Order: sequence, then structure tokens, then C-alpha cells
Amino acid sequence: MVRRVWSLMRFLIKGSVAGGAVYLVYDQELLGPSDKSQAVLQKAEDVVPTAVYQFSQYVCDQTGLKLPQLPALPKFNFHIRESWNSGVIMMMSALSVAPSKAWEYSKEGWEYLKERTK
Repeated sequence: MVRRVWSLMRFLIKGSVAGGAVYLVYDQELLGPSDKSQAVLQKAEDVVPTAVYQFSQYVCDQTGLKLPQLPALPKFNFHIRESWNSGVIMMMSALSVAPSKAWEYSKEGWEYLKERTK
């Protein structure tokens, strides 16, 4: 009986975390225009370190542990739109030449095998 309850609890917890993640992505419009996604990531960059620090202070106060001070996060000047587009362009370019390259490489391999078997 306990095993079934524990299994059900694990399923419910995992489902709620997955559902929360999907809701967060939808609510923050992370799959929408890249301008909005970049704004949300900038917001997260500002909020998450503070939240982690506050949580670590709370844990230290509750448990009496002393955690070392974490170094500051490096600042990145990174534009998602530019890197995403260049990544997609490179991937599509590679996929478009893949059949001809595969034909070329197989032809070279076949010629190499013919030379070796003579």
C-alpha cells in the first residue's frame, strides 16, 4: 500500500513540475518572438542570483551551516536572435548538402576499395 502511495506521489510531483514548466514557458512567451524571449532571460538573469542568495541565507539560518560566498556571475553580451538564426542557417545548409556529400564520400570510398582489391 505504501509503495502505491509513494509511486502516486512521485507521479503527481513530476507531473506538476512538468506542467509548471510548460505553463511558465507559455506564460512568459518563451517560444514567441526572440525579443520577448531575450527580455525574459534578462529578467531571469537579474532575479535568479538574488533568489539563490536569499535561499542560501535561509538555509544557513535554519541549519546553522555556513556556506562560502559564491563568486559573481560573469556578464555576457549575447544576443539570442543572432546566434539562433546563424545556428539554424548553418544546420539547414548542412542538411541541404548532406545528400550530395554522402554521394561524394561513398563514391570516393568505393573507388578506394576498388584500388585496394586489385
